[in-house]
Amino acid sequence: MLLRKLGESDVMVTPMAFGAWAIGGWMWGGSEEKEAIEAIKAAYIAGITTIDTAPVYGFGRSEELVGKAMEGIARDSYQILTKFGMNWETEEGEYFFDSTDNDGNPFKMYKWASKKKIIQECEASLRRLKTDYIDLYQIHWPDGSTPISETFEAVQQLIEQGKVRAAGVCNYNVQLVDEALKTIQIVSNQVPYSMINRDIEIDVVPQAIEKGLGIIAYSPLQRGLLTGKIKPGHKFNEGDSREGNRFYTDENIQRTNDLLEKIAPIADKYDATLSQLVINWTIHRPGVACVLVGARNEEQVNDNAQCLSMSLTEEDLNAITAAAYEFSLAEESVVK
Repeated sequence: MLLRKLGESDVMVTPMAFGAWAIGGWMWGGSEEKEAIEAIKAAYIAGITTIDTAPVYGFGRSEELVGKAMEGIARDSYQILTKFGMNWETEEGEYFFDSTDNDGNPFKMYKWASKKKIIQECEASLRRLKTDYIDLYQIHWPDGSTPISETFEAVQQLIEQGKVRAAGVCNYNVQLVDEALKTIQIVSNQVPYSMINRDIEIDVVPQAIEKGLGIIAYSPLQRGLLTGKIKPGHKFNEGDSREGNRFYTDENIQRTNDLLEKIAPIADKYDATLSQLVINWTIHRPGVACVLVGARNEEQVNDNAQCLSMSLTEEDLNAITAAAYEFSLAEESVVK
């Protein structure tokens, strides 16, 4: 599979990466270990050699599953993207939100990216992932309690020690990216982006193109909504954070399905599923280096991977874009 370079680094990633949030179970209504490991291995076999995870995905569980799945496989044949800066163990950092863990126990989540915390987190991630280096180390969310310079001086130290190959950010706006670039040469910005959530097109994407950063797009299927399988009245499992989210109101589910009906003939033309069509379109958007697609089992991985063999014409890509630009959420402003 043709790899794409992240910024000015020597880190190469596949156009589609295995997004390992769901296999951690937290906020997704649980997960099954055997299926998760099989899914990761299936992705690697299918040529999807880039894996994106984070300590907070299941409170270490996702990273541990990735480590188990990839044990014994040549380390230079796959790429690990993980994160730092989320704290659920102590009340330190910038308060984020209240939640419950996989067992239903309440806790408070903080954003905390101090130098000491980053060094500790990196060692813990390396241990769980069963590796001695991380290809891309990303701050998970902006931390208003720590100077950005302190955060990325710590990451630069890890790069110099050989424990990290390149630095990235997640959920950063253009001002924060500019501030980070004063301390370190970040190579990517991981942000939410989908056919029905295109706010980053206003300024984040143009900045990435100008600065030579790769956009790593997460939630390209809007957490399952753009598969066309979710209908008005859908009931989510207990603990699933999609329940009550603005994208999953009955009206917005219907609006999304109306959009999917418009582009369904293009999917049929290529004998593809709606998911495959949506992912392929996202991969070809300006500034996008990599698209994260989650999967809970081998079947989902293989279904998603088939989109990589599709060669959409410029005419079809433009038709999909036009349909996407006609979409709007109920009572929400969407970039045109």
